[in-house]
Amino acid sequence: MATTRMYPREGAPTRRGLREVELLAKLMDAQFRIPGTDMRFGLDGIIGLIPGAGDLSTFAVSSYMLWIMARNGASGNILARMVLNVLIDTALGSIPLIGDLFDFAFKSNMRNLRLMQEHYQEGRHRGGAWKVVVPLMLVLLLVIAAIVFSVYKLLAAIF
Repeated sequence: MATTRMYPREGAPTRRGLREVELLAKLMDAQFRIPGTDMRFGLDGIIGLIPGAGDLSTFAVSSYMLWIMARNGASGNILARMVLNVLIDTALGSIPLIGDLFDFAFKSNMRNLRLMQEHYQEGRHRGGAWKVVVPLMLVLLLVIAAIVFSVYKLLAAIF
């Protein structure tokens, strides 16, 4: 699926920052194509195969993309929706085996890219959203830490 670059207003977020989000979203979710099909995947699905560390790494990249959007003035509403996508991807993606399949299908970064494009295309740019993003990211980080700890304890009990 090709992405389009539609940021109509001058003085809106920096093109460099938004271009960086586009490139990262494609790299993480749609960089590679399975030959003979229209199915695409990215580093999120590949790195996510590494238990614990893979999910934390992809969470860090998604968080960086959210930070770029917040720095470029995305509204609290749009950022909250993006954080929810990252939360769903991270929480469900951390489940062994099933989560790995989920990472290939959900593509939270491409969802967030589409949200970003719609946000700026519709011109609903209302300023930053640090009061929404920071608490949500802290809660998300605690949830991820609890999941990783639980998986560690489970594996320690099994082996």
